[in-house]
Amino acid sequence: MDIRIGNGYDVHALAPDLPMWLGGIQIPSPTGFVAHSDGDVAIHALCDALLGCLALGDIGHLFPDTSDEWKGVDSKILLRKVMEIIAANGYRVGNVDITIALQKPKLAPHIAAMRATLAPLLGVSEDCVSVKATTTERLGFVGRCEGCEVWATALIIRK
Repeated sequence: MDIRIGNGYDVHALAPDLPMWLGGIQIPSPTGFVAHSDGDVAIHALCDALLGCLALGDIGHLFPDTSDEWKGVDSKILLRKVMEIIAANGYRVGNVDITIALQKPKLAPHIAAMRATLAPLLGVSEDCVSVKATTTERLGFVGRCEGCEVWATALIIRK
């Protein structure tokens, strides 16, 4: 069995009066992510992990933030395009694991919805999509509520 593992990491700054898209869903929050796209830092890290499985670079290379084509784009569209690349290379997703570091808002009430949103995009069942949330105990830029960081790991399997 041919398997590949990749990991991804992404960071976005927070600012008032912007929408907060995370894991494919909108989270109620007075702040949101500063970004060229919708700023879904979880999906961006996940895309990078998937692309890393095949040594295909990162989403900044495929979907540059200098392009008007991707301005304000729903990150689920980026994930769908990455999944097309994964499939075209003869692979499918085995499982993914995402860790989100965000001081507030609390994400526990939203994790099930994130998993339910991401699973069909990845072509897997929800039990193959792990989403975890943590704070940084008020340390660093995350702890000061200046931004969010996300780590993602993906396993793909040759079809």
